[in-house]
Amino acid sequence: MKKVGIIMGSDSDLPIVQKTADTLQSFGVPFEVHVYSAHRTPAQAKEFAASARENGFGVLIAAAGMAAHLAGAIAANTTLPVIGIPCKSGNLDGVDALLSTVQMPSGIPVATVAIGGGVNAALLSIQILAVEDAALAEKLDAKRRADAQKVLEKDAAISAQFK
Repeated sequence: MKKVGIIMGSDSDLPIVQKTADTLQSFGVPFEVHVYSAHRTPAQAKEFAASARENGFGVLIAAAGMAAHLAGAIAANTTLPVIGIPCKSGNLDGVDALLSTVQMPSGIPVATVAIGGGVNAALLSIQILAVEDAALAEKLDAKRRADAQKVLEKDAAISAQFK
């Protein structure tokens, strides 16, 4: 199975990245986590992205706040799918990171999840890997069924309160 690479621009993004890692781990998807800054360690970020395919990665996830150029910098140096997680900062509640992550020029796509959307980034990366992995696809189907069952149980409980 291909690995997922998770890159965060700063260790302050770790609470969000932890949710990403936990979700990947719950599906048995191998991953690595690194801290590379698009601005302070651009050579290392570029090298990681450029060599990701040959190092066994299938999807890359980049979490960053503020200017949030990390996902774009990663995507510029690989043709692997890149998923950006915009992270909140003290200034604009993450809207700045969201806009920086989602507004990529034609030819350099970055899939973008919600501000702080670490779980969805993991699930999207799992869906990408599951295109060629039937066992992983079944795990996703099972999760969807379990999630639906939880909602139905909550519906029944709430409906019973209003009878």
